[in-house]
Amino acid sequence: MPRRRPEEVRAALPRRRRPHDHLAPSLVIDGLSARTLAEISRLERTRTYLFRGEVSQAVRLWKDHVGLPVRVLAHHYEQGCLYWDCCGDPLEARVLLDDVMQALSRKSARELRAELRRFDELWHRRSPLAPFVGDVSFRGLRAVLYAELPW
Repeated sequence: MPRRRPEEVRAALPRRRRPHDHLAPSLVIDGLSARTLAEISRLERTRTYLFRGEVSQAVRLWKDHVGLPVRVLAHHYEQGCLYWDCCGDPLEARVLLDDVMQALSRKSARELRAELRRFDELWHRRSPLAPFVGDVSFRGLRAVLYAELPW
């Protein structure tokens, strides 16, 4: 039997951690199975509108945003946040998560939706923007975001 070439052997080995890997975005989303995380990772590799770690970053951004005090949420919606250019817009992140759920399989989408449900309910309960949006899904939020708001 012929001997395998070294590059074939190395290709079959798991990738080693590099010293700069701690700077890479986290790919783990708490509460999701390994199967769902693998599917999200595959989506991030194959879709042109996603980059590595963007889904976990969007989940973290949405989770952190809905946990802010109501007065800070009101300030963000009335005057805008000065830091959304560098940190990202949490409503855009939530719309992105909705697009990702459409691209996932049913089981994985259900798992991600269940993880986001408690944050969505918190946002609908506490957000100053919620009365203007009503019970519109986040899929329809994009049209509401770019429409003329009453203030």
